[in-house]
Amino acid sequence: MTKLIKQPNYIQGRWVKHKKDGLLQVNAIDGSIISSCSSEEVDFKAVLKYGRETGSPVLRKMTFHERGRMIKALALHLHGIRKKYYPISFLSGATKTDSWIDIDGGIGNLFAYASLRKKFPNETFYTEGEAANLSKGGTFIGHHVMVPKQGVAVHINAFNFPIWGMLEKIAVNLLAGVAAVVKPSEITSFLTYEMVKDIAASKILPDGALQLVSGSGIGILDHVQSQDVVTFTGSASTGKMLKTLPSIIDNAVHFNMEADSLNAAVLAPDAAPGTADFDIFIKEVRKEMTVKAGQKCTAIRRIIVPSKYIEDVQKALIAQLKKVSIGNPNDESVRMGALVSKGQVEAVKNNVALLSKDCEVVYGGSNRYKVIGADKKEGCFMQPTLLLNPKPLKNKVSHEVEAFGPVSTLMPYKKIEDAIKLTKLGKGSLVSTIVTSDPKIAKTYMVESAAYHGRIHFLNTQSAKESTGHGSPMPLLSHGGPGRAGGGEEMGGVRGVFHYLQRTAIQGHPTMIGKVTNQFQIGGAQPEAQVHLFRKHFEELEIGETVFTHKHTVSDADIINFANVSGDNFYAHTDATSLEGTIFERRVAHGYFVLAKAAGLFVDPKKGPVLLNYGIDECRFTKPVYPGMTIGVKFTVKEKIDQEKRDEEDIAKGIVKFLVDVYDETGETVALATILTMVKKIKNE
Repeated sequence: MTKLIKQPNYIQGRWVKHKKDGLLQVNAIDGSIISSCSSEEVDFKAVLKYGRETGSPVLRKMTFHERGRMIKALALHLHGIRKKYYPISFLSGATKTDSWIDIDGGIGNLFAYASLRKKFPNETFYTEGEAANLSKGGTFIGHHVMVPKQGVAVHINAFNFPIWGMLEKIAVNLLAGVAAVVKPSEITSFLTYEMVKDIAASKILPDGALQLVSGSGIGILDHVQSQDVVTFTGSASTGKMLKTLPSIIDNAVHFNMEADSLNAAVLAPDAAPGTADFDIFIKEVRKEMTVKAGQKCTAIRRIIVPSKYIEDVQKALIAQLKKVSIGNPNDESVRMGALVSKGQVEAVKNNVALLSKDCEVVYGGSNRYKVIGADKKEGCFMQPTLLLNPKPLKNKVSHEVEAFGPVSTLMPYKKIEDAIKLTKLGKGSLVSTIVTSDPKIAKTYMVESAAYHGRIHFLNTQSAKESTGHGSPMPLLSHGGPGRAGGGEEMGGVRGVFHYLQRTAIQGHPTMIGKVTNQFQIGGAQPEAQVHLFRKHFEELEIGETVFTHKHTVSDADIINFANVSGDNFYAHTDATSLEGTIFERRVAHGYFVLAKAAGLFVDPKKGPVLLNYGIDECRFTKPVYPGMTIGVKFTVKEKIDQEKRDEEDIAKGIVKFLVDVYDETGETVALATILTMVKKIKNE
C-alpha cells in the first residue's frame, strides 16, 4: 500500500484532505505510522444536508428491486477486488482469518441484502400485513404502509471491523432507500478509506448515497434531524453519552446502539469431560478468545461451567491456549495477531488488573511469551489471558468489567438455574452460547435467559460442523441485545430494513386503498374482465380485474368421486351416520374438492401467457358446502410482482397473485385462497 500522508474524507461528492495535523494511524505490528486522519474541518451540517437532499431523494425514487440490484452490483464489484484489502487489514493486527471475517463477511452482507429485494414488492414503498376492516359495511378499512425516511443514516462504527461494520449497515439503509454517512473509528479507518475509494470510483451508487468521515467525528450528531437514523457500535459508556445528546432527544431521532457486552458461554451438565460436546465447548471458547485478538463485541468474556468440571475445563483451555502462536499476520504460522494500538493494550491490561482483585489469573497475564516475525516491544501484542472467579455469585467484578482483548474468566456453577443467574448478572448481552445435547436443558435456558440476550446459540455435535459460531452475527438474524448491549438491533433480514422506514396507517375505501397500494382489497371495485385474465400478458393485467365464472351445483356423486380419486375418506365426507356431535348437518364436500372445482371454473384451458401455477397462499374454507349447494368463483387480480430475467435466454415474466373467492348461491364466501402464477410479458426484456 502507498503510504498515506493525509487520509481524505469523501464528502459532498468529492475527496477533501484535511489541512491541519490529524490523528496518527499506526501499524499495530511494528509501530510505524501509516497515515493521519481528521474531521476537525468538516462542515457536518453541510454533509448531512448533502446526503438528505442529493443521495436520499434518488434512492427513494428507486424501487426495492432496483436498490437490491444496485447492492448486488456493488457486492460483485468488491468481491472481484477483495484480495487487495488483505495486506492493508494486516496493518491493524488482523490475521488472514480475522481479515476474512471482516472483508469477505462484509461483502457477504451486501449479497444477503441484495437477495432480500425479493421479499419486497417492486415498489418504492412496502405494504405491511393485512388490512383491518373498520366498518360494518366494509366501505372503510385501514392498512399500514412503510416508506423510506427522508433523512440520512449516520453510522458511527468501532475499530475492530472497519469493513464489516460499514457494509453490514449500508447494505440495509441502501435497500431501504436512505443515504449514509459513515464515521469509522479513527484507529483503523485507513482500511475503510481504501474500500470507499473503490466504491466511489465504481459509480455504482448515486451521488450522495455514501459519504465517509474519518477522524474523531466530534460534532457529527449536532445536526441530526427527526428523519435521520443514527447507529452506533462501540463501548457502552460512549453509546450512552451519544444517546443523550440534545439533538437526539429533542428531535426524537431513531438511535440504534450496539455495545460491547459480557457475553457468556455455558457448558451444560450433560457435556461432561470426554464427550464430543465438551471438546466442542473448549474449541469454541478458545476461538472466541483469540479471533481478532479478542477484540469482538461478541467475544466470550464469561465461561460458565459446572463446578465438578471446572478443573477439566481449565486444564483443557490452557492446553489449547498454549498452542496459539502470536505475531505478524503475514506469517502463515501465526494464529493470533496484535491488538489495534498501544492504547488498547494498556486499556485491556488495566481491566485485567481490576478483574484480578476478585479473580485468579490461571494463564497468561505476563510478558513471558514469544512473538513470531515481529518485535514484541514495538508491536501491540498481548498473550491470551484466562482468569478464574471461584465465587461468581458473590464476586461481581467479572459481570461488570470487560477487558476488550484476548481475555476471559472461568466461573463455576452448581445447578443450571445458577448458570442462568450468572448470565443475567451481565445485565444484557449480544449473544450467549450453551453447549448441550439435552433439549430440556436448552429449553429451560432459552425460556429463563432469552430476555437478557440478543441471540442464543445452541451448540452440540449435531450443529457444530455447519455452525457459524458464537461470535458470528448473520444478516438474516437480528444483531443486538438488551441492557448493557445497547437495547438495539441491526440486520435481522427485512426487520433491519424497517428501521429506516416510517410506518404509517392509511384509511379509506377498499378501492382507494387498493389503488394506492397496488394490492386488491376485499370490498374494492372488481370490474369484470372483457378478456379472460389467462389470455392477458403481465403488463396488461390490472389490479382488481375480475372473472366471474360459471357456476356448479355440488352433488353426492362429486363427493364420492373425489373421495375415490384422492383417497380422502374422512368420515365427514363419506359416512353420514357418524356426524352426530359434529358441526356438520350432513355429508359435506371436501374443502379440496371445492378448491379443485374452483380451479376448473376459473382456468382458461387454451395455451396463453400463463406459464404455470406454482403455489397457493392463505387458503381458508369458511363455510361447509353440502350436496345441492351451487358455487361460483370471483377470480381477481390481487397483486403483480415483477421478476428479473436470470439470463438472456430466460423468458421475461412476472408473478401474479390471483384472489380466488368461492361463493355459494346466497352470495356468502365458502372458500378463499390466493394462487400464484407465472405470467409472460409482452416484451422479452
